[in-house]
Amino acid sequence: MNGQQQTAPTSRRDFLSIGAGLAAAGAAVSLGGGEAEAQGVDELTRLRQAHRILIKGAIILSMDRDVGDFANADLLIEAGKIRAIRPNIAAGDAFVIQGRDRIVIPGFVDTHSHSYQGLLRSALPSGVVDPDYNRDVQTLLTPHFQPEDVHAGVLITALALIDMGTTGVVDISQSNHTPEHSDALVQALKDAGIRAVCAYSRGMGDRADYPGGVLKFRDKHFSATDQLLTVALATSVDPKTFVFAREHGLRSVLHIRVNSAPLIAIGKAGLMQPGDEYIHCTHLTEEAWQLIKQSGGRTSHSPPLEMAMAHGFPAIQDALDHGLQPSLSCDHAATVASDMFGIMRTVFDLQRLGILQRIRKKETDVPPLLTPKQVLAFATIEGARTAALERKVGSLAPGKEADLLLLRADRLDVWPHNNAYGTVTSLMNPSHVDAVFIAGKVKKWRGTLVGVDQARVRKLVQESRDAVMKRAGFKVELLGA
Repeated sequence: MNGQQQTAPTSRRDFLSIGAGLAAAGAAVSLGGGEAEAQGVDELTRLRQAHRILIKGAIILSMDRDVGDFANADLLIEAGKIRAIRPNIAAGDAFVIQGRDRIVIPGFVDTHSHSYQGLLRSALPSGVVDPDYNRDVQTLLTPHFQPEDVHAGVLITALALIDMGTTGVVDISQSNHTPEHSDALVQALKDAGIRAVCAYSRGMGDRADYPGGVLKFRDKHFSATDQLLTVALATSVDPKTFVFAREHGLRSVLHIRVNSAPLIAIGKAGLMQPGDEYIHCTHLTEEAWQLIKQSGGRTSHSPPLEMAMAHGFPAIQDALDHGLQPSLSCDHAATVASDMFGIMRTVFDLQRLGILQRIRKKETDVPPLLTPKQVLAFATIEGARTAALERKVGSLAPGKEADLLLLRADRLDVWPHNNAYGTVTSLMNPSHVDAVFIAGKVKKWRGTLVGVDQARVRKLVQESRDAVMKRAGFKVELLGA
């Protein structure tokens, strides 16, 4: 382990009690020093208890055609939902947030995250999907995750996503080795307080139950319709998994690239349904693309990861050419960051490079250049649509749940803001995320996660990282090239 100290694994009792520890830490969140700190804690306590919250005088990018955008308007949250968006809202009993020099946008929705791999950040800094990732992560490391390790990995991934402005995620943690592993996954998402689609995945070992285990998983954890967590099935190119999903009313979430033939067979069998999600989609044939479009499927793309790990040229333009609006995702952090701002910037730059090169070659009938507003839509409302969450979140509109971000637009690196969409998509990064709300509950305030004992989380994660690496015999190269 390159000289790093080994610590005892966290007990199951410890990891299941982490939620209580996170909540208890809320009163200890530091917003400053001395009197300012005390005032900040009082302010945060009042905000957390508020039934109505009024954001005053902000730039609002709603991503909703009917609502529109505002250079200066108010947004009222009531009982976790957006009540109104317009200038000059009067709400005398509301907790008021001054929105001057803040841009309000919907929270990002990441449509493809292997969240349990939060323990493996930068473990494959130069890795490619085959052989490195498939050999080291899928075959070597994943079988050695115990339930407490799944909990730790998912927890730190979910907390980090919230910290960076992602309020919703499609989680595909391929570690459903036992029911206890699956319980740990759900517990971590609940502890973090993120909105998530749990795409039940294959596991390893003699207690793995795929796909049948998803039924008990669904019955145990997803009976309520008003919770932050929903369920789907991470299918494979085996048609039997699609048949199972159809028979039990589950959406399919499928990784597909390189080989179109299995997908075409699934499509010709009539097993592709509206709302199914297809990830990566690199190297697909025209017939495969047509089947996705005609079936009402949606696509998820991870351009930084796809370029770095040899998945192929990101298929953003392919999706657009076939009349699809892509969604965006981080995939995993073993090689690249889970930062939606960076993903958006990659999409913007890469698509425009491709089109401008075609124009330079004097090609005709080239597609239009993407705009910052379109790219922000990929990261918000199109992500919500891909996750089947668009009725709840993804845009800012009365009646929707209040998943939203307040972004600092007064910092020197973005000032002056001459175009709000350009500022968000092309200039900002996670450090501009000043506040995060999920279902109207504050999760980040004045740049700090709320109710999170970060030292405790780091310790928990390091212990699990050390234990997994030791069991797998995987050497951590802290100073490796």
